[in-house]
Amino acid sequence: MAALRLDLISRYLRPHRRTVLLGAIALVVVNLLSVAIPLQVRNVVDDLHDGFTYSAVLGQAGRIVLLATVMAAVRLLSRMLVFGVGRQVEADLKQRIFDHVLTQEPSWLQGIGSGEVISRATSDVENVRRLLGFAILSLTNTLLAYALTLPAMLMIDAPLTVAAIGLYPLMLITVRLFGGRMMRQQRRQQEALASLSDLIQEDLSGISAIKIYGQERTEREAFSSRNRLYRDAALGLARTRSTLFPLLEGISSLSLLLLLAIGSGQIESGRLSIGDLVALILYVERLVFPTALLGFTLNTFQTGQVSLERVETLLERRPLVVSPPHPQPAAVPARGTVEARDLVVRYAGAPRPALDGLSFRLNPGELVAVVGPVGCGKTTLARALGRMVEVPAGQLFLDGVDITAMALPDLRGQVALVPQEGYLFTATLADNLRYGKPDAPMERVEEAARQARLEGDIKGFPDGYSTLVGERGITLSGGQRQRAALGRALLVEAPLLVLDDALASVDNTTAAGILRSVRQQQGRTVLMISHQLSAAAACDRILVLEEGRLVQQGPHHELVEQPGVYRRLWERERASEQLQTA
Repeated sequence: MAALRLDLISRYLRPHRRTVLLGAIALVVVNLLSVAIPLQVRNVVDDLHDGFTYSAVLGQAGRIVLLATVMAAVRLLSRMLVFGVGRQVEADLKQRIFDHVLTQEPSWLQGIGSGEVISRATSDVENVRRLLGFAILSLTNTLLAYALTLPAMLMIDAPLTVAAIGLYPLMLITVRLFGGRMMRQQRRQQEALASLSDLIQEDLSGISAIKIYGQERTEREAFSSRNRLYRDAALGLARTRSTLFPLLEGISSLSLLLLLAIGSGQIESGRLSIGDLVALILYVERLVFPTALLGFTLNTFQTGQVSLERVETLLERRPLVVSPPHPQPAAVPARGTVEARDLVVRYAGAPRPALDGLSFRLNPGELVAVVGPVGCGKTTLARALGRMVEVPAGQLFLDGVDITAMALPDLRGQVALVPQEGYLFTATLADNLRYGKPDAPMERVEEAARQARLEGDIKGFPDGYSTLVGERGITLSGGQRQRAALGRALLVEAPLLVLDDALASVDNTTAAGILRSVRQQQGRTVLMISHQLSAAAACDRILVLEEGRLVQQGPHHELVEQPGVYRRLWERERASEQLQTA
């Protein structure tokens, strides 16, 4: 598994290998200068002790300042290069994830949950950035610091060097112990903050329900509870940090005191010069930060590798619904003819098929309704026509062409699907209407609004077509949202229009007017899925589904005379209407 992770890291860094190489060279230069500067300081101190001239010391001080300036500039360059690679990988990863998610079928996204996808695209990608930026820079810097500094210290005095850095393993162990706790506490803090943010977002979206049912106190208490959890998590993390860093300073101070205690005796005996001791002190101080940081770096490295695998798992997921490698062109001219031949659609893990052996034909320009009990497969049929779910080859045809043999953009350009919950984006009403055809002129937008019986409502809006509909169309009523979604579908002028209970929130008079407008469009085939049998009764034909099977079909006046599912549904609807009017 470790080899796999290293291979992944190498693969992510490979496109930026030149930048990484330049950053590594800059780190080598920084560490060489870090070794050279204490030696220069040693020379200055020894010259001061042995007798000196002002000009000589001034010249050495100038060299030290020059070296320190060059070191600072090269260090800045190395950080910009390596951290820049991490930021570039982060941006590329986010784009890849977004593009990849757009290729997936909706059912998979609904199954995994949008929160999980967002977590991998944000938190996990952030961890990958730290891995490829901070962690690699820190590990490389620590290795170079020890590889170049220890030989210089050993050349000055080996026993004193061993004594001075003897406590550093204790520093590393302390960081490792506290680092794991800090990561857990930071994760709890992030989870608490996410929970708090979710509550705020949910309450702001559902503020009307809160007011209607008078639940302000309940929501206030819920916020207070989650806010306390966040506060406690943040305080716990602050306490751990406040304990760790003084401990590290204490260990560093003990190491320095040990160096001074032993070094002063060696100076007295003549085995060590004052300049040598000063150089050793500078070297010891130089190794404190990389050593203390190493524990955090290892934790970051491990976390980053886990996140890297989570991101890779997401990117490796292949969509079930894809365009064929050699797609067949759509029929020209498009007529909207639909034919199902023993169509079977089964969801993974379902005990029985959602659609089981459906066979029917829709002729160009026909208005056909699909009705049936809840769960009979109506919505699955609508989704199958747009290949929102996987369809077996050779079972569903559009204008004589197998839809699985068509490129997905071509197919979805021929089928306009309007779901029951028409999603509206946070944009103007005009932009929502022209979403499927962004370059549509305003005249065509207004015509689509008229056909969807939305024009009268728009005239009542303060800003007309420029009205912002708000998040998910929250400023519109349910019927207005459905009609806006319908207008968007009408604007693209697809030869096949599929209405998946898209008129459920529209009154019967408006629904009848919409159907008349749709029928006036020559050559457009309409498949209307509906629970409103009064609307279905006005269609040319009705397909009746039960448990995924086509059990009846024909015009309303024939079906209502036949014993079976349709008559039972019709009688139930009539009885319900009589109870409402009683």
